[in-house]
Amino acid sequence: MAPFVAGAILLIASSCSTVNRTVLAPPGVEGATFVGDRVCLDCHAPITREFHGNPHARVSHPMEGMEDTIGCESCHGPASRHVASGGGRGLFIVNPRSEPATCFQCHLDVHAQFRLPRHHPVIEGRMSCVECHDPHGSGMMKPAGGLAMARLNESCAQCHRDQARPFVFEHEALREGCTVCHQPHGSINDKLLVERDNNLCLKCHAQVHDPGTGEVFIGKQRHTQLLQQGGCWSAGCHPAVHGSNVQPRFRY
Repeated sequence: MAPFVAGAILLIASSCSTVNRTVLAPPGVEGATFVGDRVCLDCHAPITREFHGNPHARVSHPMEGMEDTIGCESCHGPASRHVASGGGRGLFIVNPRSEPATCFQCHLDVHAQFRLPRHHPVIEGRMSCVECHDPHGSGMMKPAGGLAMARLNESCAQCHRDQARPFVFEHEALREGCTVCHQPHGSINDKLLVERDNNLCLKCHAQVHDPGTGEVFIGKQRHTQLLQQGGCWSAGCHPAVHGSNVQPRFRY
């Protein structure tokens, strides 16, 4: 491949996170037409006040005569009937909270993850994307991957309170965020784990082989025989993987 071609591809790939997005087929609302974002401002001022700092503000739908729109209707559908009726939650408007298919039009990779054997029940209708992600606020731009997952443990703790509560003996991995060990959308592994066995723990806890004795150490502890009994938690050695109040080696 010619160097200038490779460079062009790299430039395009690196710019994907900054370019404006165009939705070619926004959600439809029967009998409705597009009105533009300025009409939305009249009733939804608190949302639009923060929206300019959100990546969704770069999503737009090319509407003739409204080229400067930031595209509320790209996700919510044409709003003329909604406006004419005086507004109202879910009235003649698409609400992605109850229709995750709207989000999946752009987030195809996430949709695929929800089809994996273990996943949060979004496609089943028992959860919605906005329970974890703020689609309008500036929190979507925070570090650690963006969206509400920047507040990783806080977001997960809304449902997983036992796992996220404070512990006397804390598993330091929690400081990195739940997604160090868990895939947030879907996984082929039980409990949404990124790895299914000891390999998950060994990403942080180095396994050292002593060539002189043939022993295997993790930390300063001999694990030669222990590793044959199963996974770090499934073998009963460290079952309190999120933390313990009674034992520094994470036992109940």
